[in-house]
This record gives sequence, structure tokens and C-alpha cells, in this order.
Amino acid sequence: MPFVNAGDIRLHYAEFGSGDTTIVFVHGNLGCHDWMNLVWPKLSGRFHIYAFDWRGCGESDKPEPNADYSNYSMRQHATDMINAIKALNLDKCHLVNHSTGGIICTHMLLMAPERFKKVLCLDPIGPQSMVLPEESQDVFKAMKESTDMAFAVLAGTAPTLFDADSLKPGQMPSFSSQTTDSQKELFHTIVEKTRKLSDGIWFGTPIQLAKEFNAGELTDQLKQITHPHLVLWGESDAWIPRAHVEEMVKLLPNCVLKVIPNAGHSLNLEDPDAFAKIFEDFFEA
Repeated sequence: MPFVNAGDIRLHYAEFGSGDTTIVFVHGNLGCHDWMNLVWPKLSGRFHIYAFDWRGCGESDKPEPNADYSNYSMRQHATDMINAIKALNLDKCHLVNHSTGGIICTHMLLMAPERFKKVLCLDPIGPQSMVLPEESQDVFKAMKESTDMAFAVLAGTAPTLFDADSLKPGQMPSFSSQTTDSQKELFHTIVEKTRKLSDGIWFGTPIQLAKEFNAGELTDQLKQITHPHLVLWGESDAWIPRAHVEEMVKLLPNCVLKVIPNAGHSLNLEDPDAFAKIFEDFFEA
């Protein structure tokens, strides 16, 4: 498994393809680079993709969190990514992000705008950030302690993979008859990967997102970001409100929203063929 020195830590990463178009993928909270594993094989050979695990996630280093989780801030994750990009000599690349990876990419674009071109955002947390519900810390604690709880909560990120009745409160989610074996296998893999998360991820991310939201500092800088953005939002996404992504589209100077029917928070898991098609069309345009 390859690692790259990204400042004071090592980030684990995976490479896919060997084409001339370089793309960096930044995953979401509670995640790892594996969340896109059904998508990469469906893409043409024209892309060369680098998918990094955040600090505290996947196989990357997991430094002990500071008391205020400042070493797990969104800006710190962005700094790690830029350090990794520099270390691998990736001169000019596109960005793809999912969920919380959206706000990390915003930091990256402001920190090193000359390094990036287009940005594809899948159900992102936008530059304005967000405050998670008060009970989220209790939910994350329960997920950390129980694989079944992690499975049940993460099922809500990909609702079309499950029988609707099994997603009701108090039920254990069960896969739909339409869900493929590869989708089931990957979902179990990403649930197991949550067992490796640092407390800096479990408990630091919601604290840091709330700090970003209350400060509102990124929104004052958005006119500087002229990179073309395409934002995808699943109409059944229970994690990111539609108003949130609509505000993001208004705030960024060069941003388009595409609403995806019959999808939740994770089109990459729910319909990897559809996501791969949008991906190729966007980056080859």
C-alpha cells in the first residue's frame, strides 16, 4: 500500500488509471478512499486518479487529537492534501469530493488556486459549512462501539441499496433485492473501515464543522474561486439539505447544480454507472 509524506504525517493513497488527466479524490467524514471503488473501474483510461485517506482515516496516520481537535480541522486536512499533492509532483489537477470533502476542497482552492482546474462535488458540505444535530456526538459514539450501529447509520447514506421499510427507526437495514453483490461487499468494507477511525474524526469533525459555520470566514472569500464546479445532489439525501447546496451554487461564481433522482447521499455506491458517466462527461468537456 503506497504512502506519501504530507508534512508531519503519512497519508495512504491509491492510484487508478494512467492517463494524462490527473484527478485527486477527497472523501467525506467517517470515510476513506474505498468509497469510490465501484466507480474507478468504469472510467476510461484517460484519467489518472489519486485517492487519499484523510489523517485519522483508512490506513493513514492517526495522530492523537489535541484537546480542541485543532489538528483535525478542515484546514488541516486541506493542508495535508496539498502537501501530498506537492510530494507526488502533481502539477495541475482536477478535484472530486464527496460530502465533507467539499469544504476541504474549498480550503484547498483558496490555499493553492493555481494547482487546480475543475471541481466535481458529490453531495458536498459547502463553503458555508454546517452544524450537525446535537445528538450526533452520541450517534458517533454508538457507531464507534458497535458495528451494527455503524451499519444502520451508514445505510442512511445510500438508501436506495436497502428495502425502504427496513430503514424505518428501530429496524435493522436489509439490502434490497436489486442491490448487487459488489455493492453489498463494498458497503460491508466501508462499515468495517469505520472501526479504524481516529477520535479526531469521530468527535473532532462535528466540532470543527460547527466552528467553520459560526465563523463564516470562507463565504467572504468565495469570489476568489473561479474554478468550474459541478455539484451533484441526490434528491433523497437525508444528510445534506437541498437548500444547503443551492446556497453553495449561489455563493460560488462558476458553479452548477445537478439534482439526481432516485439517489441519496452516495451516488458512487448507489449507481456507480451513472456517477461514472457524469464524471467522464464533466472532465472531458
